[in-house]
Amino acid sequence: MAGDYWLTPICAYCERGDPGFWAEPVNALSNAAFLIAAGLAAWRLRRAGTADAPALLLSALVAVVGVGSFLFHTLAVRWSLLADVIPIALFIYAYFLLAMRRYFDLGIGAALAATVAFAAVNVGLEPVLNGLTGRSTDALTNGSIGYAPAILALAGVAAGLLAPQGCSLAPARHEAGRALLAIAALFTVSLAFRTLDRAVCPVWPLGTHALWHLLNAGVLYGLIAVAARYRRRRS
Repeated sequence: MAGDYWLTPICAYCERGDPGFWAEPVNALSNAAFLIAAGLAAWRLRRAGTADAPALLLSALVAVVGVGSFLFHTLAVRWSLLADVIPIALFIYAYFLLAMRRYFDLGIGAALAATVAFAAVNVGLEPVLNGLTGRSTDALTNGSIGYAPAILALAGVAAGLLAPQGCSLAPARHEAGRALLAIAALFTVSLAFRTLDRAVCPVWPLGTHALWHLLNAGVLYGLIAVAARYRRRRS
């Protein structure tokens, strides 16, 4: 039955040893990092004294990410998995759209087209890799392969901002580009901890997924801070 399907337990992480609500206390409580990141981002935007609705909406979305992830790491059923992954996906695509608009001054149509293309690559990557390797990349990477396009896109945006520019905005672009490259590096480290979670289980029963939460909260905060600072410098 459909109801039974959505209530099917999921045991995806090293820390979870049973289907109980507090079977992943470290993974669950580490989601507080997202709430802290959201609060700090909103406070920083308010303190700047300039209206930046897109950045403020992204801050709210970071809080939703934390709540959704908490639900998944406590309830651990199929519907709570959606509460975990959908807000993350929304943040990725929303930030990509903002990057196209804010960093590269694309019109809304071109920015939306680029975002749709990015989403298509993101969705299609895993099936293509599965076909090429004949193995489940999701199983090999503990579900982390879906974030690879986000890292590549972030590095690509940074490279575009660092490209030589003969205009007064070049310093602001280069500053943002360097910051985004650093964030991409942090994102890579955080994704490594997500990938290694089950592999380290025999020697570290808590796993490493909580480190993914902590570092990824820093990634999301950093992305919002860079976008807001770039807008202020342009103004």
